[in-house]
Amino acid sequence: MPALKKTVLTVAAASLLPLLAVAPASATAHDGKPAGAPQDRSAAVSKQPLPPAAMSTVGGKLLGRPGTQVQPGAGAPALPTALSARSWIVADAESGSVLASHNAHWRLPPASTLKMLFADTLLPKLPKTDIHTVTYEDLEGVGPGSSSVGVKEGLNYSVHDLWLGVFLRSGNDAVHVLSAMNGGIDKTVQEMQAHAEELQALDTQVVSPDGYDASGQVSSAYDLTLIARNGLQKKDFREYAATVDAEFPGKLSGDKRESFEIANTNRLLTGESGVTPYPGVAGVKNGYTSQAGYTFTGVAERGGKVLLVTVMNPDSTESQAVYRETARLFDWGFAAAGKVTPVGELVPPRSTTPVGAGPDKHSAQTKRAKAAADEESSGVGTALAIAGGVLVVLAGAVFVVNRRWPRRST
Repeated sequence: MPALKKTVLTVAAASLLPLLAVAPASATAHDGKPAGAPQDRSAAVSKQPLPPAAMSTVGGKLLGRPGTQVQPGAGAPALPTALSARSWIVADAESGSVLASHNAHWRLPPASTLKMLFADTLLPKLPKTDIHTVTYEDLEGVGPGSSSVGVKEGLNYSVHDLWLGVFLRSGNDAVHVLSAMNGGIDKTVQEMQAHAEELQALDTQVVSPDGYDASGQVSSAYDLTLIARNGLQKKDFREYAATVDAEFPGKLSGDKRESFEIANTNRLLTGESGVTPYPGVAGVKNGYTSQAGYTFTGVAERGGKVLLVTVMNPDSTESQAVYRETARLFDWGFAAAGKVTPVGELVPPRSTTPVGAGPDKHSAQTKRAKAAADEESSGVGTALAIAGGVLVVLAGAVFVVNRRWPRRST
């Protein structure tokens, strides 16, 4: 079983420091083209449909309003001018504060970014050392033209191998095999839906576990960011999302199993296809289908600040627009941190208790955070763990990234 060949994040220390989640902003919304908002594109030439007049208000009232939501303060930079996505969001991964958004709760096809929910749901259930022999039935239902990693009927794969295929190559074939190991597609979809509801990702409707276009399958920039934040609590999730390339099992050649290299399709991580790698990026997931267009959720660190950005369906003709618009929003978010009033927050899961609910519950929350931190025994992974709506970080609230990443094997 091939081991993970690269990961990019490191642990800072063993002490814990909780940071309180920021409450939703209560100031008046800035709709349309507020001060500091971008001139996204000419209405006369835009191909984008209009968002709903009212959307979910999970995380704050401003997030339920159409258009760009931003509340700039003194010294705040203007939002980027070259933004064409139907929906986007910039959030502080530590506090959960939403710094700015555009149609955050617009329910849109998610494409393979839905695999973040798939992974967050199934990773704890399937031991990574388990081995499975793939059957014809396992691969039934993989949509025509789907992205695949090259899983073959009759060959053995470890759960670890299959997760590499999911995260690096967005392999729908690997998703279907893992779903079969979990009891089938229907069971997996039900569990994903239940998990989305537990996370309060209430814009999300799961029909297919791989994100392949299906009638009624939707999510939102807000939900995908919420799902990514929760997934990043898991050590394996972080490591797979941050892996640049790895060896994947191939065909049998006599008594030996061949292998081939697979590379991550996250262009901000790898720098492929003319995209400059974004300094500090550590995942998370990209996607594309004909109905969804290009979608992407990313996490990045700069100067001790950790941001999450989700971009859905740009209509720009710019090459690799989803990554370039994400990079612009990261740049803006790092420059705007501390200079804008949040327009909302990323809410905690339903089953968790926010800090301040009582000493006994707070103690239980701290234990969960410590347990997540204890997973870092390999010396790999982020120096953070999110619990109960707050981010608990190691070493004085610092999120540390190895500055030499992404590292490639030699």
